[in-house]
Amino acid sequence: MKLTEMTPKQFCDATNACSEGLQFALKYRAMSDVWDNCPTANWLLWITYKTGRPDDRTLRLFAIWCARNTPLADGGKTGDLITNPQSFVALDVAERFANGQASQDELAAARAAARDAVWDAAGYAARAAAWYSAWDAAANAAWYSAWDDAADKAQATQFRAMVKNPFTKQTT
Repeated sequence: MKLTEMTPKQFCDATNACSEGLQFALKYRAMSDVWDNCPTANWLLWITYKTGRPDDRTLRLFAIWCARNTPLADGGKTGDLITNPQSFVALDVAERFANGQASQDELAAARAAARDAVWDAAGYAARAAAWYSAWDAAANAAWYSAWDDAADKAQATQFRAMVKNPFTKQTT
């Protein structure tokens, strides 16, 4: 049986889900409902890793979104916390790279410059967006920029907007 056809219990057992994820998933009858109600982007990223991850472009653009747009408790966004120019450059180069407008060498240089400049979580999220691996970029940017439940929820909502529910049958 394909993972995308399993019940939440079957899916969690087959993928060795953490106990917290299992407890959450068991509240739902179908994995499509788990996806639609998942409260954290990191769990959604984990699910997509297990079921066939999205393309690198989508993952990198999600990482960039996290670094720039994750909401903060004071009404601001993570991008408001980035003050170092190298972090801004890293985000811009990562976005250009995702869109095929920057080279691997440009991405590596931007990542190195951001690494040297980073001392805060928003900066770490910016650096993460410039990593070579789009998968690592998405997971780390989400991790570094989600400080509370509202931030986690906003990231999960954004991820679902960018990545289709892998458990929903698609019609052509």
